[in-house]
Amino acid sequence: MMAIELGINWRHVLSIIAKIALIVLLAVVLNAVIRAAIARLIKGVRDAAKGLDLGPGSIIGGDAHQRAEARARTLSSVLRSVTTGTIFFVTVLLVLGELNINLTPLIAGAGVASIAIGFGAQSLVKDVVSGVFILLEDQFGVGDTIDAGEATGTVEQVTLRSTRLRDVAGTVWHIPNGQILRVGNKSQNWASAVVDVTVASNTDLTVARRVIADAAAGLAGDPAWVARIHGEPDEQGVQAFTALGVTLRIVVDTQPASQWKVERELRQRIKAAFDEAGLALAVSVPGSPPQPG
Repeated sequence: MMAIELGINWRHVLSIIAKIALIVLLAVVLNAVIRAAIARLIKGVRDAAKGLDLGPGSIIGGDAHQRAEARARTLSSVLRSVTTGTIFFVTVLLVLGELNINLTPLIAGAGVASIAIGFGAQSLVKDVVSGVFILLEDQFGVGDTIDAGEATGTVEQVTLRSTRLRDVAGTVWHIPNGQILRVGNKSQNWASAVVDVTVASNTDLTVARRVIADAAAGLAGDPAWVARIHGEPDEQGVQAFTALGVTLRIVVDTQPASQWKVERELRQRIKAAFDEAGLALAVSVPGSPPQPG
């Protein structure tokens, strides 16, 4: 029998173990530092929402702070996951390199795969990046009524990849975030109920304006509606001369997404006030010539 002695270079083994331990330690420290930076960034987002000042006429309730908190949690989770995953991947490659494992085929294969995936996932990356900025800038959130170009409706869900909203007909729209080139938020922080009233050209405008203003003031002072309305109604007077007559406008600042209900109630009250005052709204009768302006 031949005795085979295996010589082990313990110094080399300990050197490799020390290098691996150092790599892991640096990865842990780097991950902790980046997570701390993310925490400071998220704290800035929260503080910015708390100190937000939209100027006169703005309405900010607890919902705004709740939205900011939800947005901060989502961003924090996404950024920490991406950071941890990236650091873990790089750490594994460095450790395998210290173990003298040939990484060339792995890196080459990963490079080819990443190129192929990159071409096919360009739109996906664009959607995710757009989703991050939507959350970071609080462009809109669940419950908001928005005009996203492709569709207008109430937002039911916002993810990093897409936005789901439902229009007034009940149709559910799934819009990739990267395709939202511009968005109009109709229910963020505050809104305005704008009602135009067209009266005949021979109407006493002073009386008509007073009736409209009184109807709006009555609505603003109604206990059933006072929670939806902010400030005093703004009677803006004559807005236009049309073939029907003269258009008058009243504007009322409201809570988010309450402007449509306020507009409907205000129109009803103005109609009742006009009937009581003996004033008539301009009405287009089919086949009749337009009234002189």
